[in-house]
Amino acid sequence: MPDSSWALDPQVQPGPTNSIVDVPGIRVGQHERRGDGWLTGTTVVLAPPEGAVGGVDVRGGGPGTRETDLLDPRNQVDRVHAVTLSGGSAFGLAAADGVMRQLYAEGRGFPCGPEPEQVVPIVPAAVIFDLNRGGEFTATPDASFGVAACDAASHEAPALGCVGAGTGAECGGLKGGVGSASAVLPDGTTVAALVVANPGGHVLDLRTGELVGTRALLEGDLDVLGEHAAYGLRRPTPEDLASARERATTERGGLTPKVLATTIGVIATDATLTKAQAAKVAGIGHDGMARAIDPVHTMFDGDTLFTLATGDRPAPDPMAFHGLLTVAARTVTRAIVRAVLAAESVTTRSGTTRCYLEAFPSALRRS
Repeated sequence: MPDSSWALDPQVQPGPTNSIVDVPGIRVGQHERRGDGWLTGTTVVLAPPEGAVGGVDVRGGGPGTRETDLLDPRNQVDRVHAVTLSGGSAFGLAAADGVMRQLYAEGRGFPCGPEPEQVVPIVPAAVIFDLNRGGEFTATPDASFGVAACDAASHEAPALGCVGAGTGAECGGLKGGVGSASAVLPDGTTVAALVVANPGGHVLDLRTGELVGTRALLEGDLDVLGEHAAYGLRRPTPEDLASARERATTERGGLTPKVLATTIGVIATDATLTKAQAAKVAGIGHDGMARAIDPVHTMFDGDTLFTLATGDRPAPDPMAFHGLLTVAARTVTRAIVRAVLAAESVTTRSGTTRCYLEAFPSALRRS
């Protein structure tokens, strides 16, 4: 079973769906396209109608982002109406246009005129590099992907793995994807994360084949393994590790990381936070990213995390905020591990990228 000794308090447990929608008012929608040169998609995280206090922290050396300067605590607007995460590199930022249009049609946005309908939806965005992974370099999300993701948004737990913005994601030569996790603090506050795991670095220990973030897992995190969840994970055999190293020299996707990558995501909480506190949560979330990816924040990654604070619960005192930060970072780690475990192998015109459990079948306990 996962070791939860890291937890700030043993009462910290996942929420009902163990995903970002455990924060009341948060919805997630996803849209993707596969085949005929396509392997990409878009994920949108929608705030409640009145918006949520937003924060951001960009650590990667090659970011593709939109509206991040607006979230600087020194600047005026503090309410975010949605966050768009997308494939397609800089081209994929166009997906946020569709999200804005959808929210505008619903009358949601920052008031900018005397009439109620005169609003501008605040939709920060970030993208991963997944160009050409389906075989067609120009097959990238546009505004229609944002519209479709909004149309699909719900309060149901989002699908994980090769969906939405994680459709074309890779993790240091293995298949990546979308992951999510949540935690409920002893005082009832919920903290959750949704991450698109697409790092240039590795998510496993190259000496053993073990996923480096697994020590952060909580009871229930392995439900992504389906019928094998009760048995858990173990260290892969030396034979599996040797085979993976051999494939790294002979086929696309062994253990060879891609030069251009990026991991992006959203941390959400129902706590009442200031804009500066939301930015701090996003910053500490990168600690969780670093516990699951090595190396992280390289010059070839655009690693970016947003925070959405809905304010349904009271503002935390200093010690409670410390606890929220601690759990937020660990939740990001858990979301990345769950993304890797939920991913499936993919074959396109560009070749085959194996998922972790196909590359290391002995890592899965079967009885």
